[in-house]
Amino acid sequence: MKTRKTLAAVRGYAILTVLAALMFAPIYYLIIGSFKPSAEVLNGFGGFLPVDLSFNNYAKVFASLSSDSTGYFLQYVLNSLTISGVIVIVGLVINSMAGYAFARLEWMGRDKVFLIVVILVIVPFESAAIPLLFMLQGERDTLLVQIIPFLANAFSVYLFYTSFLSSNASVEEAARIDGLGAFGTFVRVVAPNSKPVFATVAILTFLSSWGQFLWPSLTTSDPAVRPLPLEMGAFSGLQPVDWGAVFAFGTMLVLPILILFLAFQRFFVQSVASSAVKE
Repeated sequence: MKTRKTLAAVRGYAILTVLAALMFAPIYYLIIGSFKPSAEVLNGFGGFLPVDLSFNNYAKVFASLSSDSTGYFLQYVLNSLTISGVIVIVGLVINSMAGYAFARLEWMGRDKVFLIVVILVIVPFESAAIPLLFMLQGERDTLLVQIIPFLANAFSVYLFYTSFLSSNASVEEAARIDGLGAFGTFVRVVAPNSKPVFATVAILTFLSSWGQFLWPSLTTSDPAVRPLPLEMGAFSGLQPVDWGAVFAFGTMLVLPILILFLAFQRFFVQSVASSAVKE
């Protein structure tokens, strides 16, 4: 029996190791390719080998994006950080308060409004992009037009709702008895005890906003407000294609997401694990 359990554990770890390797392989290929000459990047399995490594590709990216015709790389970074940062911070406030209102407060039409939120979860953004474009026509070529449509997010509201609904209500009731109102209870009791779901929503929101391409391509034509993904599309279209520089650009685009996830992975795992237990 003990041998069977050991073999099952070894088999399970082997499968997980293979799956992890398959998941990590594209990221490794991207990072290692960013340090290699362009001719050696698209070299089949040889592209995984760390040979002729240097920072030349990163220097090419900064040099190419520092001319007056294309703008400045650091400006694109600042644009993306501003857009994603505002969406994450303001979105956490708006969506968490909405989720708490649905989960704990009693008000007329709550269930019907929540049904609309659930329906919006399955509606793709692309179907509403053109109407939104006409609604925000006056804000074209600004950072604001890239922020407003994503502050309130139906999926984030739903995540907060499910988390608050399954939390311990007795602590909130005690706070209400002590004289705290709904807002005070949320700020001083609920939010501090809900770090995992806040971290989860922050990661998912940042991931979505950082990689936005369709909406900025519809609403911006001024390089001064262009985010990184849109600039990468323009950069990769330059002829002849320098794949080493393209991989370096992609690495710098992916790096903030990896840093954010590594910084908050503990809360992310706690949120997923607690949701599984509660279900």
